[in-house]
Amino acid sequence: MCRVYAAGHRWLASFGLRHWHPGRRVAANGEKECVVELTKGANTALPGAAVVITATASAALDIAALLVTATGKVRSDADFVFFNQPSAPGVTLQPPSTLRLDLGAVPAQIEKVVITATVDGTGTFASVQGLAATVTDAGGAPVAHFVPTGLASETALVLVEVYRRQGAWKVRAVGQGYATGLAGIATDFGISVEESPAPPPAYHPPAAAPSQPPAAPYGQPPAPYGQPPGAAPYAPPPGPPAHQQPPAAAPQQSAYQKRPEPAAGGRINLDKGRVSLQKGQSVSLVKTGAPPLVRVRMGLGWAAGSGRSIDLDASVILFNALGKDVDKVWFMSKKGAGGAVQHSGDDLVGGHGGDDEQITVDLTRIPAVVTSLVFTVNSFSGQKFSTLRAAWCRLLDDVTGDELVRFDLSGTKDSTGVVMCTLRRAGGGWEMTAIGEFHDGKTVRAMVKPAKAYV
Repeated sequence: MCRVYAAGHRWLASFGLRHWHPGRRVAANGEKECVVELTKGANTALPGAAVVITATASAALDIAALLVTATGKVRSDADFVFFNQPSAPGVTLQPPSTLRLDLGAVPAQIEKVVITATVDGTGTFASVQGLAATVTDAGGAPVAHFVPTGLASETALVLVEVYRRQGAWKVRAVGQGYATGLAGIATDFGISVEESPAPPPAYHPPAAAPSQPPAAPYGQPPAPYGQPPGAAPYAPPPGPPAHQQPPAAAPQQSAYQKRPEPAAGGRINLDKGRVSLQKGQSVSLVKTGAPPLVRVRMGLGWAAGSGRSIDLDASVILFNALGKDVDKVWFMSKKGAGGAVQHSGDDLVGGHGGDDEQITVDLTRIPAVVTSLVFTVNSFSGQKFSTLRAAWCRLLDDVTGDELVRFDLSGTKDSTGVVMCTLRRAGGGWEMTAIGEFHDGKTVRAMVKPAKAYV
């Protein structure tokens, strides 16, 4: 195989080749195929309408594509091709790391197709070896090859872009990294993505003075969201005396203004071991004489009927005492609350018999401003929960692996979202409440308003 090196608009070729045209073959010890070695910013023409782009590396990668207009933005979320939406006109994903482009089928309004790669899991490109993007034609013959360099803390990058130029299609090497993951790239190109708030700057305590409160213990991270170090869990300020209480407000018309009351039966704890909750019941995550829980794992699972698969997404929304959502953790934003909440990653089919998606919560690191965590499940592709045979959530001690609480959702409805349960601060600990209420929502953004009713 002869190689042609492209740097900007200047060409250097092995075997003494000075000019090269896509698809041309060079006789050197037999007929050899030419592949252009692209450097960052370089481009080359594509030989035909059908091309295949593959990302390779030592670590698992997720490849995605955005169909972008002359404005530099997508027309809608439908122009985003990724693991949960594997096709758009002219672009098809073959998970996890190959895209097939039929450029003749790409809509006329689309000026370029932006190809991205994301590190699967929580790693960065600093630990990834052998990263490369390869472009081949319809017959599998190599056309172009690009090796991005200079990456470190990035978790996603724009690999290459395929774009129109004077009626023809070309490919350009980009290699731009993002520390904000696929969500950061998608947002830049106009996709509606809710991201976790940026972490606050590191806290530097002022010089000690008699009137200053003690600094946070060594090794304890500064409390995010503007809280001082060592702050106690949130407690509402005392109200005025009864005779000064303002008159009760008139009932609100919105169904989302009041949290439904738990079912009769009172609040229980973990003294008798594993607890099976019914809708509306609450359990204190405290066991008499046992140390407080440090880290818990919420497992969410589902099983479709009639042998079918259904793609559901588990998420958690963090609220403050005023009912404001301050963070969200889901498959496109896998960390929240400064890393105290982490998502296991997306499961596209479910029905494995165990937990299909898991969310881990370090209770000792949840910011004091966060008073409630609401766990939701939604159907991204719009399949109804009525097609499910079962759905459940369970809470485990992430240190010992012991199952603490289970809630099996028996009834299902023709909806696309469900509020499964909440974790809420209660006294000096936490309690879990089973909800199991259905709503219409395909993404975590659509579940914020229904979830607010339970905080």
